[in-house]
Amino acid sequence: MKAIGVKDLVREFSLEVLAGEDHIGRKITTSRTHRPGLEFIGYFDFFPMERVQILGLKEITYLHQLSHSERQLRIRNIVDYHPPCFIVTTGQEGLMYLKQFCNEEDIPLLRTKEDTSDFIAKVDNYLTRSLAPEIAVHGVCLNVFGIGILLRGESGIGKSETAHTLIGRGHRLVADDMVVLKKLSHKTILGTHNQMNKEFLALRSIGLLNVVRVYGRKAFQDETRIALDIELTEWKQHTLNNELELETSYTEYMGVPIPHIEIQLQPGRDVAGLIEAAANNWYLKQQGYSAAEEFIERIESGDSTNK
Repeated sequence: MKAIGVKDLVREFSLEVLAGEDHIGRKITTSRTHRPGLEFIGYFDFFPMERVQILGLKEITYLHQLSHSERQLRIRNIVDYHPPCFIVTTGQEGLMYLKQFCNEEDIPLLRTKEDTSDFIAKVDNYLTRSLAPEIAVHGVCLNVFGIGILLRGESGIGKSETAHTLIGRGHRLVADDMVVLKKLSHKTILGTHNQMNKEFLALRSIGLLNVVRVYGRKAFQDETRIALDIELTEWKQHTLNNELELETSYTEYMGVPIPHIEIQLQPGRDVAGLIEAAANNWYLKQQGYSAAEEFIERIESGDSTNK
């Protein structure tokens, strides 16, 4: 099971540590936060104690309205479940009991000045990406016209050279050689680099290029949602399908189906141009447009007119 440390949250969001400073190495394993509302009134049947607990203005105001003994009881009841950490939002004060019990139980108590809703959205997004299941695949990841492309093929087939041509046409590199794929949901695969290969493109006979240094910031982006899986293959006689519209095939990554296209290589073929065409065609299909259907409609309309 993937995990990150509370210290990663502290660093990422510049959080103030109010208690439990020696224990910010505690692990976080779930990708969603929780606001303990029902738990403060004593209902714990479905308490997700493994989540980061967010205490917003609503929760802290409620606690301040309780008597000293009642407030102590309510806070103690939740702290005893030992969640990874508590984070107080909107820079709220008056947290004596929280500090006391968190120090006693070695639980980090953190604070941010950010608004509760905005902060939760940011933390949930960060945790989802950090804790997402991931695999590494051999290939190149690009963003073409705003559409994420995973470009695969045998070693030496020309993936990086094709990527270089696309970068020269204004598109963006995400990762070369080793692409990290993260499953964000049952529909979404995110492509990114592994930090070591960030911004680098390896070209045979040339060597390593830092695309940002050579082509500027516009030539690179950190991650992209994968929309198309394109495989470059050697040319095979009599295997290209020339039907008006091919039936979509898919490649599965961690159970998520991604539309798959095979492009066969032959001297003179504009592979980069074909990838651009595939990206544009995919986008139009998402908008409900099919060139094949329009073509057939024109033929049928022409037949009706001729009759």
